[in-house]
This record gives sequence, structure tokens and C-alpha cells, in this order.
Amino acid sequence: MFIFKICGDLEWENALISGIYPGSDDDLRDGFIHFSTAGQLEGTASKHFAGREDLLLICYLTDHLQDSLRWEASRGGALFPHLYGPLPLAAVRRSWDLPLGEDGRHVFPPALADS
Repeated sequence: MFIFKICGDLEWENALISGIYPGSDDDLRDGFIHFSTAGQLEGTASKHFAGREDLLLICYLTDHLQDSLRWEASRGGALFPHLYGPLPLAAVRRSWDLPLGEDGRHVFPPALADS
């Protein structure tokens, strides 16, 4: 199964240098790394990243995260994937730029429909 993280370009550049993604400021504050399923991404982007142009969408394979991954109720009672611990870059399967469309909303890659 795949899960997704929206993060800033600079955050991701730092992760590539260090070899591990510790999470965003919000993740560090909450004590876990926030993820979304493909079906939750649009809501996550509009609620937490509206108007940001410096974003990437990173795709992870959950098999590499089993020991630290928990599914917990969040927005509207839906279960969201949360990772308790640093994120190994070996779990990354793909990344995409996450541009804004003409309507000001983020444009997600068509490949997500297969996730």
C-alpha cells in the first residue's frame, strides 16, 4: 500500500542531504509524521498547504514502515497514517512537484488514481 507526504522543497532537500526525513515543524510538534492516503490528499493540501507553491508530493511504500506506522482517527474521524519515528528514505517510491493550478488549488499527478 502507498501513503503520501506533502512537504516543502527545502525540507526535502535537507532530508536528501542527511539521509532521513525527521518531519515538518508540525510533525515534530505533534510527535509523529503526518501522511495521507491518495483519497485524503486534496483535503490535506487545501487545509494545511493552501497557496503554497514550494511543495513536493512524496510516495511511500508502507511495507518499509510497518513497525512505526499507526492508523489513527483524525479529520472527520477518518483513519490517517502516522509514523512514530524518523522516515527512512529507502521507503520512498516516487516524488512529484505539486504545482498550483489556475484555480489556486494544487494539481495532483494522474498516477495517483492507481495508488
